[in-house]
Amino acid sequence: MEGPGRSCPLSYRYAPESFRRPADLNTETLYVAGGLYGNQQALDALLRLAEEEAQPFSIVFNGDFNWFNADDEAFLKVNGRVLDHVATRGNVETELAHGDEGAGCGCAYPDEVSDIEVARSNTIMDDLRIVAGRHPHLAARVATLPMTLVAQVGETRVGIVHGDAESLSGWGFGVRALSTAAGCAHANNLIARAGLDVFASSHTCLPLLREFQSGVLINNGAAGMPNFRQRRHGLISRISVHPARHDLRMYGTRVRDTHVDAIMLDYAHDNFLQSFVRRWPEGSAAHQSYFRRITEGPDYAVAAASGDAAWAERKVCAA
Repeated sequence: MEGPGRSCPLSYRYAPESFRRPADLNTETLYVAGGLYGNQQALDALLRLAEEEAQPFSIVFNGDFNWFNADDEAFLKVNGRVLDHVATRGNVETELAHGDEGAGCGCAYPDEVSDIEVARSNTIMDDLRIVAGRHPHLAARVATLPMTLVAQVGETRVGIVHGDAESLSGWGFGVRALSTAAGCAHANNLIARAGLDVFASSHTCLPLLREFQSGVLINNGAAGMPNFRQRRHGLISRISVHPARHDLRMYGTRVRDTHVDAIMLDYAHDNFLQSFVRRWPEGSAAHQSYFRRITEGPDYAVAAASGDAAWAERKVCAA
């Protein structure tokens, strides 16, 4: 399907083999936070959490750190703080930097997403683009961010993407794609071609952890929104040679000498909800698309994300 919000520009694409390069960063603990979506309370919580690490760490914001922050003050605060750390651009940042060239929000939504939802996302993008236009210095900095990164964590090579191993807005690392044998086989092949131990992604807005013969995929879903039914916390990926805190770890696995875990990000939800409603009141595009998820969580269970629902023993995605 084509059109604004569904098409995937050629400039979003890259080859899996492009990850066969020297690491862009080396750390003992890596936090990957995709889908912050302009949630300043989630950003506060992440920075506090990382500061508690006793060992060297790096935070990577792997795209879509903008979305709900479509006002000048919030836009300046979110981007100013994020750009103090390592970041890649998601489709939102790419479209902010490039302007409207027909890709809409750049989400490349698959056909299971309704036309109404796509149109609302394009409307949010239009509002955010107006705000970004008043701050060209930040838009210029965002435009220089890479689409991908490679991190070395102990003995483990980690590819950091927004979408999947082929596109900044790819959905190949999402729940629906990996619910079929063909999708699993394709993902396994992509990881093998990339020569990585782990891929860390987001974009699809629902988290998952899957183990393949060629490596592990962890998708953190959203750092800045609830990820599970009747839960109100965000989720980030933590990849480290040191174990995660048991009270924050939701599920995970081991790869070489590293722990690969989904970590709860418990932000000030009520404060976030108040700021969201002020900017996006009832009837607005973001309120119609996201209010229910923010207050109730998506219809998605932790067991589905960890793989326990379909792969009882080892979360292996059978090809």
